[in-house]
Amino acid sequence: MSDIKATRLDKILKDLNSFIIAFSGGVDSSFLLHRANNIGNLRLMAVTIRTPYMSAREIDEAIQFTAEHGINHHIIDVSIPEIIRHNPIERCYLCKKTLFGKIIKYASDTNYKYILDGTNADDKGDFRPGLKALSELEIRSPLAEAGLAKKDIRELAKKAHLPLWEKPAMACLLTRIPYDTEISDGMLRMIEEAEELLFEKGYPGSRVRAHNDIARIECMPGFIEKIINDPEKNNIVKSLKKIGFRYISLDLEGYRTGSMNPEKNKQ
Repeated sequence: MSDIKATRLDKILKDLNSFIIAFSGGVDSSFLLHRANNIGNLRLMAVTIRTPYMSAREIDEAIQFTAEHGINHHIIDVSIPEIIRHNPIERCYLCKKTLFGKIIKYASDTNYKYILDGTNADDKGDFRPGLKALSELEIRSPLAEAGLAKKDIRELAKKAHLPLWEKPAMACLLTRIPYDTEISDGMLRMIEEAEELLFEKGYPGSRVRAHNDIARIECMPGFIEKIINDPEKNNIVKSLKKIGFRYISLDLEGYRTGSMNPEKNKQ
């Protein structure tokens, strides 16, 4: 079934012909970019927005991916937009409007006809106000249009021998901070450093949700018992405190998307 959807995706990309792919370095946009690049004879460019609330690891992996596959890649540096400085509940909508506005301008300046993103069919079911912004800006989402869900994309990426096929999802760092909280570069760097530490200790994909000076760790499935019994646990705690957190907690529900979203917290 995923192969049929992939064929549908190829047709969509061929019809579009000239486009920029908003490239985060995640599985979805990487697969989309790789698939488009392999079609050949398309005019395409990868564009990555680099902001203080994007993980440096994700940016580095995006740069490495495009270099390895010989894909034209442009990076646009953007500071934290003041309109989302206090992390409003409509943050994702406002952020998408702002950042994709930068890509739209770049596409206009360089004569690319369309802008694509890596939204997949599963994304329609979560609290994602950013999708409204993409619709208003007429951003195309070929993966979703072709009916490709996350499972399909990982399966196809594996068949294409892309090492990132099982890479954990990495949403922007603002999702680690409660709504209506002022964002500081210092807090973002604490979160990024804490998650990098957990990655290096063998807990990839873990989230560190920051509640002032409390770090609430959400582990991927199977990691909760591991971290509780980890001989390195005390060293992990000490390291997280050294980063700047006063209290370290482990969320027994584990990682789940959008745990900061309002409806996720309803009893």
